[in-house]
Amino acid sequence: MCTYITENIDVTGSGKGAEGWFALTEGTVYFDHPVHADAEHTLNIDLRNPGRGPGARVAVELTADAARALAEAILKTLDAVPADLLEPPAPARAA
Repeated sequence: MCTYITENIDVTGSGKGAEGWFALTEGTVYFDHPVHADAEHTLNIDLRNPGRGPGARVAVELTADAARALAEAILKTLDAVPADLLEPPAPARAA
């Protein structure tokens, strides 16, 4: 069963693909059937820069447990960083 649960976000960062590093501009997180992972469903993360063509993409397929562990590790790490090292929050978008 497909869930169609999808979140799209703007991202600022870099990813490394077959041709080296490139800027990332978009991200999509969704729960669905994986292409490669050995699981019935996975949390899939696509980070990309459409302006650089289809090769400018980093894809990850994680089991639910692995995705939760990654999310917790990311939050734990960011919470430990001194505030003056974090970038200021982006301005709120108009609705």
